[in-house]
Amino acid sequence: MLGAIVGDIIGSRFEFNNHRSKAFDLFTDDCFATDDSMMSLAVAKAIMKTESTIDKSQGDYRLSSSYNRLLGEFAVKYMQQIGRNYPNCGYGGMFGSWVFSAKPEPYNSFGNGAAMRIGPAGFTARTESEAISLSKTITSVTHDHPEGIKGAEATTIAVFLACQGFSKGDIRVRISRDYYSMDFTIDEIHSSYAFNETCQETVPQAIQCFLESDSFEDAIRTAVSLGGDSDTIAAITGAIAEAYYGIPDDIRNKALSYLDGELLAIFFEWEDFMKS
Repeated sequence: MLGAIVGDIIGSRFEFNNHRSKAFDLFTDDCFATDDSMMSLAVAKAIMKTESTIDKSQGDYRLSSSYNRLLGEFAVKYMQQIGRNYPNCGYGGMFGSWVFSAKPEPYNSFGNGAAMRIGPAGFTARTESEAISLSKTITSVTHDHPEGIKGAEATTIAVFLACQGFSKGDIRVRISRDYYSMDFTIDEIHSSYAFNETCQETVPQAIQCFLESDSFEDAIRTAVSLGGDSDTIAAITGAIAEAYYGIPDDIRNKALSYLDGELLAIFFEWEDFMKS
């Protein structure tokens, strides 16, 4: 999950001021954690709370209706709870209204917010079936359009496969077969790529940034250099890159310095949860 937060923070200052090169300082005083980080942490909190509440006596408990009903409830609870504590972190209009709604309902969205927050599902899943189920349950509380579900699921599967040690070739084949055509390179689209907030026009591009990278840092730099919705593309890329490469300590420590006490507490709780 930290990979998404790193990508979000590094990309934050370029979202509306694109930088079409890999040459830039990773962290500056202009960087900040946006809604991509807040909602990734909210999803992590929802998963942890569900895991601490549900009966885990059956091996496939994460596929049960009771588990997924509870997960959906906690996803709403913590996205609203954490989201309301950070009202100025960059929400889109519809999601911002959802965060503060007394009766939050899904709103048929296929925005890339579905994919930027879903990393924790890929990290915690033990099987592909679990990854898909977790992704759909979490995503559909807001982004219940088929393209929103697909974008989040593609990201989750890419994270899951990277965690399981699959090669980039394997990941490319799986994404191409079941989700998006990956018959392009970043160089080919670089000059024409424009700001876009849909899953369809950010998720495959973010995955391609990872596939062409040679390190975690290179993946983030490639994502930022593409332009467009820089923080979200870098967040999606960063989640996958973390699963594949890990994160260098200096980048990890610097990124964590941008989170306040409340957010750090959730992050460290997640680290302990993943070790258990």
